[in-house]
Amino acid sequence: MPNSFGLRPRPGGFWYGVPLLLGLLALLDLRVELQLLADHFTFAALGAAVRSHLLAVAVLLLLPSLIVHYRSSQG
Repeated sequence: MPNSFGLRPRPGGFWYGVPLLLGLLALLDLRVELQLLADHFTFAALGAAVRSHLLAVAVLLLLPSLIVHYRSSQG
């Protein structure tokens, strides 16, 4: 049954996978940069990686909060 916004409530089974999928996609986006940093780390390379993949870095930094949010909204 739709709520007051016309939306149906979320099903409880699949939503735990959303933060994990976002984290996996962020790591795939950063794959090459992480390999370069592992081979030769410099702070300049780290800064360039963060600047060029800002969304992926933000997702990885906020991943614990997303997991807590989706875990608490299931029950």
